[in-house]
Amino acid sequence: MNSLTPFPNQGPAPQQVTAFHRTELSVILSLYGRMVAAGEWRDYGISSLRDVAVFSVFKRTAENPLYRIEKRPKLRNRQGEYAVIGTDGQVLKRGHDLRTVLRVLERKLIRSVE
Repeated sequence: MNSLTPFPNQGPAPQQVTAFHRTELSVILSLYGRMVAAGEWRDYGISSLRDVAVFSVFKRTAENPLYRIEKRPKLRNRQGEYAVIGTDGQVLKRGHDLRTVLRVLERKLIRSVE
């Protein structure tokens, strides 16, 4: 008997796409919610690519992102897989722990009270 395969000669499986894990998204969305409540951020976008996962935050929808939170697993054993990148492409903070890296953005929530 001849067995049929749904996709014959498909070739090698594609490389795994990098994405944020649920616990990572929880940390990021917690910060995002506080920044929205403070009126600093208004929109976000998520991209999952082969080498990097990106969470972009926007002040207005039609602009370039204010910040990009990136996860690059290939850098896990070097500088750290998490990074916060500013509008101009400058790396504001990089490290192994997501919460520590995001502290650079939490400073925006602290305002002087007179």
